[in-house]
Amino acid sequence: MSQVADIKKVGWDRNEMAKRAAQDIPDGAYVNLGIGIPEQVAKHVPDGREVIYHTENGLLGMGPTPEVGCEDPELINAGKKPVTAVKGAAYFHHADSFAMIRGQHIDICVLGAMQVSQNGDLANWSTGSKNAIPAVGGAMDLVAGVKTIFIIMQHVTKNDDAKLLEQCTFPLTGQGVVKRIYTDLAVIEVTDKGFELLELAPGISLETVVTKTAANLIDSRLKYSGGTND
Repeated sequence: MSQVADIKKVGWDRNEMAKRAAQDIPDGAYVNLGIGIPEQVAKHVPDGREVIYHTENGLLGMGPTPEVGCEDPELINAGKKPVTAVKGAAYFHHADSFAMIRGQHIDICVLGAMQVSQNGDLANWSTGSKNAIPAVGGAMDLVAGVKTIFIIMQHVTKNDDAKLLEQCTFPLTGQGVVKRIYTDLAVIEVTDKGFELLELAPGISLETVVTKTAANLIDSRLKYSGGTND
């Protein structure tokens, strides 16, 4: 057996992060999924639960990614990736889609992030650097109009810089909008007291998460029924 195979996997991979987030979406919820890891949430609706997925380009009732060779080039999500439509799905104008968002008719939005602050500020569209390419899309409308915002992201950058901070250093998408964060290391709630740890990913220690979080982290796993202890 190779040395790589001997290394025990720790933490959640991208698909597992999406699956973990899907577990917290209640039955009957209307949900918008952002581009990237959040798109994978649609593959993991728990058995016995109905979730209605919305895309801002005009589809209510988005299904999972189609099998290879079964793609419909005219059926895509906001990220221009092929999707399926569930029975009873509806298609509508882009403006009507944003009227749903701005009218607070969407229950949950799952987005990616560059940074999240301990009071729930979100930065996910630009680093603010001179040569940065802005990529806001519909995120500002989503965080302003959707009732609950979930974030799925890697806990740190490729350079091991913290993405969970006391204050965001990048331009903000919204202030005080994030409710819960799913990373490769943990599930973290944003509360009035700051970041509260709800659950650790497999093989991850509390010390690791604390070290990689650039803000105070409250361990609340004992009071959270879905959490686990070391």
